[in-house]
Amino acid sequence: MSYSTLLLKFDGAVATLTLNRPDKRNALSATLIAELLRALDEIEASRAQIAILTGAGKAFCAGMDLEMLQGLAARTHAENLEDSRQMARMFRRIYEFPKPLLAAVNGAAVAGGCGIATLCDFTLAAPEAKFGYTEVKIGFIPAIVSVFLLRMTGEKRARDLLLTGRLFDAPEAHALGLVTEIVPAGKLMVRAQEFAKSLLGVSPTSLLRTKKLLRDFYAAGLDHQLALAVEANAAIRATADFKEGLASFLEKRPPRWSGQ
Repeated sequence: MSYSTLLLKFDGAVATLTLNRPDKRNALSATLIAELLRALDEIEASRAQIAILTGAGKAFCAGMDLEMLQGLAARTHAENLEDSRQMARMFRRIYEFPKPLLAAVNGAAVAGGCGIATLCDFTLAAPEAKFGYTEVKIGFIPAIVSVFLLRMTGEKRARDLLLTGRLFDAPEAHALGLVTEIVPAGKLMVRAQEFAKSLLGVSPTSLLRTKKLLRDFYAAGLDHQLALAVEANAAIRATADFKEGLASFLEKRPPRWSGQ
């Protein structure tokens, strides 16, 4: 298959998927999200046993694309619901991907990009990597990723990260359990390949069945929780604070919140 926003390479049993919009800091567009879902389908159907996900250039993924952000305020509620569902499909697909998925975070992983980086089975990070669920800073809500973050960090830590929207570095991400390993500068992809190859030494059947068992443990409430998150994600877009936060972000000025 051909992709306009991604690079997909197969090397034996290892697939490497690269977000390839370096001029946009690999920001999420509707096309990139659709292609990411399609690429994961291709990897699942292939003979690859392990997948590595990384970003081209200096960033891993800077969150939502500016052009996509600009169009949000003008969308209908039905359009915002469908957009939110597509985002939920992407996060859930990464979280539940049947084959081991390893993120190699080469730089900033912010908002939706932070979700992609931290929902993988393993997350390797370069020393300069930065993380943050920054949605509240522009009047948005980290609704969908919160469903998964609560499971990974616990409620108290999730509240800190989601309510402050603060950026945090690779050592703190490691301490929180969101990063598996911090890799010395310049060695990220070499280490990612080594890590992937180490997984090839265990039973592929065991890997697939262990991942399925882990998914099944949490399956019962996930549909309901994601449905609530999708509704919240769509509803916030009709608020005055969202429109002000979006405008202030695009205009590069401090927001003037109304609390509405």
